[in-house]
Amino acid sequence: MKRKLSFTLLLFFSFCILSSQVRIRLLTDIRLEYLLFSVTSGKYSAEDGSGTIINMKPGENMILARYDGKIAVKVKGVAGFKTDSLFIRGLTGNDYFSLRSYNQESVKRNYSGDLKCFPDLETLLLINNCDIERYVAGVVEAEGGNGKNEEYFRTQAVIARTYTYKYFNKHITDRFNLCDCPHCQAFNGITTDSIINNAVAHTKNLVITTPDSNLIISAFHSNCGGETSPSEFVWVTGQPYLTRVIDPYCLSSRNATWKKMISLTEWSGFLKKNGYQSGSDDATLFNFKQPSRVSDYVTGLFVLPLRIIRTGLGLRSSFFSVTAQGDSLLLTGRGYGHGVGLCQEGSMEMSVKGFSFKEIIDFYYPGVIIIGVHDAKKSDD
Repeated sequence: MKRKLSFTLLLFFSFCILSSQVRIRLLTDIRLEYLLFSVTSGKYSAEDGSGTIINMKPGENMILARYDGKIAVKVKGVAGFKTDSLFIRGLTGNDYFSLRSYNQESVKRNYSGDLKCFPDLETLLLINNCDIERYVAGVVEAEGGNGKNEEYFRTQAVIARTYTYKYFNKHITDRFNLCDCPHCQAFNGITTDSIINNAVAHTKNLVITTPDSNLIISAFHSNCGGETSPSEFVWVTGQPYLTRVIDPYCLSSRNATWKKMISLTEWSGFLKKNGYQSGSDDATLFNFKQPSRVSDYVTGLFVLPLRIIRTGLGLRSSFFSVTAQGDSLLLTGRGYGHGVGLCQEGSMEMSVKGFSFKEIIDFYYPGVIIIGVHDAKKSDD
């Protein structure tokens, strides 16, 4: 029985690796009252649970609204109706649509593939079934911006694809694979940026793995301040490929350094909430030097993980030193983000200097290999 179950799981995970489609929850962080679905290319049919079918061609619109625990649907020339679910299916294989939300802030985004809609508590649950490579291109644009060197976009494409397959089942119990928030990967719809699309096509199916072919945790951040962080400084466990890397390439970038003044009252109050017990008002007791990354802030016998300070005080990074200045403390920091894995601004500079995407990945993730996704192992993360 145990052997049969293991074989079944193996088949399931193999299917995930071979899949060319991914289900993404759209507009996740928006409380949707109603929105406009528009066909931009191809043809669509909309089907509800009772068999009602509406055919739509380019330029035609459909209004979807949450009403009385159901979805209210309205299309020009068709009587409105309510349904428990709606499946909007592309018919040509090359079908595109847009969604515009009408809440406090209007948002319009473009997508490809199919769309499933369900009422969900106080919003609409929208699930886009789309081609993985088009999804990856959209992630690259959302996470990496535009106007960069193509080799940098190739790097981001391999990172995004690796994340997609490693965490393919992150939301599987919610009826989709990933959401479009940074909680998974930011995805604002498909991109028309030719440089990004070329970069994704050039790296099609490539992922990053350990030497034994397990997909890596493809972490990245904006700027490391000249030195990436071992993953155990930020998360529970370390990984051999998420280790300290001295990075000279990001030091002239805009997010390389930062400063922030904090009052002595705010600083000591925050520390006391986290266990600090000294009653002294001497600001110099809080002086702290961090010429190279360490895991903890130390004053006297008190120790607090720097990641807690960064999160609790909303700092740009945990790579900072503290210097007393009167009744305030000056935080002199380096970098932006958690510091683990690839430094985006460093990799941008490397691409400008002529490094290939493979060389950039090797630099920030020591000891990894780049292979086709069909040859990678799927973990159960």
